[in-house]
This record gives sequence, structure tokens and C-alpha cells, in this order.
Amino acid sequence: MKRMASLYAATAIALLHLGFILFVLFGGFLLLRWPKLAWVHVPAAAWGVLIELAGCWCPLTKWENAFLARAGRAGYTGGFVNHYLMPLIYPAGLTREIEIGLGLVVLFLNLAIYMRVFR
Repeated sequence: MKRMASLYAATAIALLHLGFILFVLFGGFLLLRWPKLAWVHVPAAAWGVLIELAGCWCPLTKWENAFLARAGRAGYTGGFVNHYLMPLIYPAGLTREIEIGLGLVVLFLNLAIYMRVFR
């Protein structure tokens, strides 16, 4: 029972992580409809850009791996994006250059949206 609960927790964290990443990437578009959402999106986008540019791992990755271990499953090395998303987008694997590129895409996409919202 405890293993199953840990597996559910790991899955919930993975889904939360994916939701956060999608919010960081595309949440700026929500500002076109709800400009006050910027108070939530700016820190989230800043965190996403910082994680990618600094080459750090999000704490959610560590929590997910911890719950996977409690469930008797193998965790994974690398970050969430590298483990779940990059095999879909870049099958050859994630390089540091791609990480920097992703961080810059997030930064410039959001800057463009924020410039439009605040005009």
C-alpha cells in the first residue's frame, strides 16, 4: 500500500512538473486575457529561465525520484525535461547548448508577450 501511494505521489509530482513547465512556456499568453496573472507568471518564468541557463535541477525532480525509490522503482538521472520531454523532441539527447537555447526561447517569448501586454 505504501509503495502504491509513493508511486501515485511520484506521478502527481511529474504531472505538476509538466504543468509548471507548460505554464512557464505558454503562461505569458494567458496575460493577453488576464494581465494580473503576471504576478504569478513572472516569478515562474524567471525560475524556469534560471534553471535552464544555470544548468540546475528543479527540486520537483528530486522529490519525484525520492517517491519513485520509495515505490521500489528506479529514479532517473538528469532533469525532468531531459528525462520526459527531450526524448520526444530531441531523440539524440539534451546538450548544454540546447538547454541554453530553451532558456533563451522562454525568456524572449515571454518578453515579447509582456511587451505587448504592457503597451
